[in-house]
Amino acid sequence: MASAVSLKPRALYEEVAELLRQRIFNRELEPGTWIDELKLAEEYGISRTPLREAIKVLATEGLVTMKMRRGAYVTEVSDTDLRDVYHLLSLLESDAAGVVAQKATDAQIKELQAIHKELEAAVTQRDKFFAINERFHMRLLDIAGNRWRDQMVADLRKVMKLNRHNSLLKAGRVKESMLEHRAIMEAIARRDAKAAVKRVQEHFANGLQAAA
Repeated sequence: MASAVSLKPRALYEEVAELLRQRIFNRELEPGTWIDELKLAEEYGISRTPLREAIKVLATEGLVTMKMRRGAYVTEVSDTDLRDVYHLLSLLESDAAGVVAQKATDAQIKELQAIHKELEAAVTQRDKFFAINERFHMRLLDIAGNRWRDQMVADLRKVMKLNRHNSLLKAGRVKESMLEHRAIMEAIARRDAKAAVKRVQEHFANGLQAAA
């Protein structure tokens, strides 16, 4: 468990925010869980001030919900929230895929192909698969080159991670996701922007079905 020694005073609240963020993603703090400020402050060996600042950061990211006179809770993602998040991710990332298919250099496409190869090799290792999957999506966005889109996607993906474990429970979903990625990669490699957009949209539609 983290201690005060491991935290950097220069940005203490940011360090605490990252610790809490990972605990939320790892389900150590389940959706709907009340965040016990006193207990956490004692656990990390810090005052409640940087902890409260950290909670504010997570609230702006949608990972924590502030309730009047009740405190902070790990956000519970409703079906409507999930549909809205997947809808926006589909729009933003499919557009990025179209840009990459048209404008990426040969070297950049080869880089994406290399990441996809890693993804296929990890199809039997669920956690590793999803880590590589996220790396593929973020690199795709990076190549597309729109920092405002990148920022929006990063925030939306944090909310999506709150429900990620549910999507993993569907039998065969990892293999399905890999095949969808293969289709995306093939469309990009042949520089078919229209097909790349469509494949990414299908990928998110199927992901939503698995997560719902």
